[in-house]
This record gives sequence, C-alpha cells and structure tokens, in this order.
Amino acid sequence: MPDEPEGVHPDPEEEEGGGPVKTFLEHLEDLRWTLIKCVVAILVAMMVCLVGGNYLVGVLVWPLKHAQRTHPDPTHVPVMLGPTVVGRLSTKEVVKPLWGTNAVGSVRLVPVAVGTNYLIAAQIEPKSVDTVSPYQVTLKNYTPLGGIMVAFKLAIFGGLALASPFVFYFIGQFVLPALKIKEKRILFKAVGFGTVLFFLGVAFCYFVVAGVALMATVQFSQWMGFGADEWRAEDYISFMCKFMLGMGVGFELPVVILTLVKIGLLDYGKLAGFRSYAIVGNLVIAAFATPSADPITMFLMALPLQFLYEVSTLIAWYWQWREHKRPAPAARAGAVR
Repeated sequence: MPDEPEGVHPDPEEEEGGGPVKTFLEHLEDLRWTLIKCVVAILVAMMVCLVGGNYLVGVLVWPLKHAQRTHPDPTHVPVMLGPTVVGRLSTKEVVKPLWGTNAVGSVRLVPVAVGTNYLIAAQIEPKSVDTVSPYQVTLKNYTPLGGIMVAFKLAIFGGLALASPFVFYFIGQFVLPALKIKEKRILFKAVGFGTVLFFLGVAFCYFVVAGVALMATVQFSQWMGFGADEWRAEDYISFMCKFMLGMGVGFELPVVILTLVKIGLLDYGKLAGFRSYAIVGNLVIAAFATPSADPITMFLMALPLQFLYEVSTLIAWYWQWREHKRPAPAARAGAVR
C-alpha cells in the first residue's frame, strides 16, 4: 500500500466513528428492539389521537369553514332555518325588491306571532364576517360505523404523524453508530432540512391550497347541476389527511435532487437542461394531487414545487462553483510541505 504523502493526513472525520463491532445476531437483536420500540410508540400515539379525536376533527374542518367565510357567492344568498341551510335565493330576487342596494348576507326564516297563529317570516340579515356562505357544506355520517371509521382514520394518520419523531429517533439509535462523523453530519442536515420542508408543505396546503380546492369542488358540482351541501365525514377526513401528506412529500423535492447531486448523478448543467421537463412534471403532479381540475388550484401547488426546483438548481450551481474554486489535492499537499 503506498505511503501517504508527507504532511497529508487522512481526515479524522472520514476515519472516526463506526461504533463497536458486533456479530450478525447482535445486530438482529438490536433491530428487533428497534422495531418493538417503533411499534409501541405508534400504538401509544394512536391511542392519544383516538382520545382527542374531536379536537383533531376541529383542526381538519377549519380550512373548510374558513373557505366558506372567505369565498362568498355573489349571485346567491343562503336561506337559513336555525343553523341549517334550507335553500338558496338569487341576489336579484332579494336585493332590489327587499333590501335596496345593501349587501345581503342571508335570509333567515323566523316564526312571527300574528294573533293566535304563528307565521314563518323572512328576515334579511346584512353581510358580516360570520355570515354563512351559500356554499355551506355539512359533514355527516351515513352508516352506523361511519363515526368509528373516522376515528380509526384519525388514529392512523394522526398516530403516524405524532409518533414520527420518536420513530426517527429509534431508527437513528440503530443506524448512527455505524456511520462516520462526516456521514452523521450529512444525515443530520438532510433530516433537519427535510423535516422543515415537510412541515412547510403541510402548512402551505392547510392554510392556502386546501380552502381553494374545497370551494372549487363545490362550485364545480353546482355547475354540473349537483348539490354539494352534504359530504361524508369519512371521505373528507381521508381527503384532508392525504392532501396535506402529499403536499408535504412534494416539498421534499430539494432533498431528493440535492442528494442525487451529492452522489454525482445530477449536476447544475443537467438540472438547468431539465427545467422545461420539470415544469411539465410539476404540472402533472399538481393535476393528479389536487382534488379539482380547476387551473387555480393546480398552479397553487405547481408554483411552489417549481420554486423549490429552481432553489435546488441554484444550490447545485453554488456547490459546483465552490468545488472549482477549491485547490486540487496535489496543490494542497505542496502547500503543506
């Protein structure tokens, strides 16, 4: 084996680490305990989500309620009987003959005593922040096991999300001792960066895209001539969980691209050349991931994905520029001598 050049020493981060040497059966025992701890963490998290299922439902329903308040229909107003929407009236039938030119929020049916009798009267209510949208959607269970299925799905999705930090920690306990110091640093950066991007994607879906997509489905159903005022609670919960999960996974795009750059399968030149294909690919992904076919929702999802692709391309260019500026190993060895 040739001697190392004088004054050049291996990087200690490349050599240190690796942990104690174990037999194959000892590794299997460690893997068994890792799997047991992961399963226990997931089961405990599922029980917690099952107990707090009503709070989770409130969190998942918020985008729908918020969208109904912020996306009014300018052509119709709801007819309310108590908290229930019983019909819709055209604004042309309400505004001019009954309310002048003021903004109408809803028409509420109220009992009015006339002598010994009670009549149903229409009470015009002005538009306000709490005005019920004519796109009012009620979530209902239509089967005896509907509530149980909703709770079961909440336990699965919520339990996996709640237990994920502990699962990653237990897996790290099993994998990290075999890695060198430099490999550990790369892994920590990738996991940290990926976690932040995942939660950014979930937040972007929850606060921006979900409301637009939900209202788009209602408007599309009404345009087709179908009522969209009642949805199955089970379908809505599944849709919201999968939609947020899909958006979070989509935001992991930079981690995948930069990992491929690090191992040499991609570089700045290839990423720049693939830009047109990336635009089409992101639009296709958005078209399949979004629940409606409207272009607004599709672009709301495709734009951040394309932005993340451009950021990854810029980072790849910086890495390539930094590598060219770095002196060659022979030059560094000469400088040390």
